[in-house]
Amino acid sequence: MLAVRTPLRLNVRGNHTLTAKTTPDGPLVGVKILDLTRVLAGPFCTQILADYGADVIKVENPNGGDDTRLWREAGEEAIWKPEASNTSIYFNTINRNKRSIAVNLKKESGRQIILGLARKADVVVENFIPGKLDKLGLGYDVLKATNPSIILASISGYGADGPYAQRAGYDVIGAAEGGLLHITGEADGPPTKPGVGLMDMCTGLYLHGAIVSALLARGKTGHGQKIDTSLFETTISILSNVGMSWMNLGKEAQRWGTGHPTIVPYEAFKTKDSFLVVGAVNSRQFETLCGYLGEEGLANDPRFLDNNARVQNRKELKRILDDLFVRKSRGEWEKIFEGSGMPYGPINNLENVFSHPQTVARDMMQTVTQAEAISGNVKVLGMPVKFSESKPTIREGPPSLGKHTDDVLQELGLTPEAIKKLRKEGVIGAIAAF
Repeated sequence: MLAVRTPLRLNVRGNHTLTAKTTPDGPLVGVKILDLTRVLAGPFCTQILADYGADVIKVENPNGGDDTRLWREAGEEAIWKPEASNTSIYFNTINRNKRSIAVNLKKESGRQIILGLARKADVVVENFIPGKLDKLGLGYDVLKATNPSIILASISGYGADGPYAQRAGYDVIGAAEGGLLHITGEADGPPTKPGVGLMDMCTGLYLHGAIVSALLARGKTGHGQKIDTSLFETTISILSNVGMSWMNLGKEAQRWGTGHPTIVPYEAFKTKDSFLVVGAVNSRQFETLCGYLGEEGLANDPRFLDNNARVQNRKELKRILDDLFVRKSRGEWEKIFEGSGMPYGPINNLENVFSHPQTVARDMMQTVTQAEAISGNVKVLGMPVKFSESKPTIREGPPSLGKHTDDVLQELGLTPEAIKKLRKEGVIGAIAAF
């Protein structure tokens, strides 16, 4: 096995906007990922790696698979075929470009399948409670003995060690205990959860970068390693300047709504019909803002002469700006600020987001084939990072449960008869319907 596979530096064919292409392109072509994760943080991480060209084999429990396959929202049955009971929009969000195998890890034959796959893999990604993989006979020491260059990447709620290591971890718990909910919400309101699983996805983002870094390190040393992260640590890390203020000044944080603790003005303002976010990060921008608001003299008011003064007098300034912004509609203000160089933008609903000209121009909404959908395809979110050369690809929708089990086992050298025997013994799942 190569320490780092040369396809990491290959030139790439094709275009990242094509959706009918099934052969992967991208900077990680040739890298093999064994994905033992489920729900959000892990699958989001491995989907990024799959988009970048890695061969990701998603290992699922034959009895139901990833929990998110069943997480349907009201009305969702309208897009799926009646017999497609084991998929959802949620699952489709974070599992494209992967191959699925259904294996019972609690059976010795199932464990041997995983070890066989690990021998050929570059990376194993898992999000069991710390210690669970060891109890299954698939811990790092076992994997390393099987494949000395393997990289084991782990996600948990609180990390691999410490007094809270055995606690279950979920997005909102990490956000709560790590301090994010304490600083999210209106100043006079209760804590507010972000509208998506932000801590899960941030953790997945951290881990995907760490995996690529570990692959590069292996290229220099020839050695694999174990890396682990957690929702709790991710949350602490993104407290950013707020966390730094506590550590260095002992200053407790508070909620600011859409405002900013150290920049004023920098928040959402109610217009006649909607909301507009406007910022002025320095006195020059504040002077420009006052001009467009028709209140040039406001920039010379001693209470607002510089950012420090504006921070100290934020309530007075907010009352003044609120009164000015509410006099016109959002559209009128957008026309006024157009070409000004000021940082501003509307708070869009999703209809406006996905009809936005920049969304279209940057390929942030694409379509992939999906056999379980009535229409034969699903729309998916595009990739936010563009490559000039080694272009990633969104090739196909998420697989049905265990769809690639036979193919993957045959790649391991198992005969059709051996595969049939494993299925009869309940080691692997039934043949996928789609």
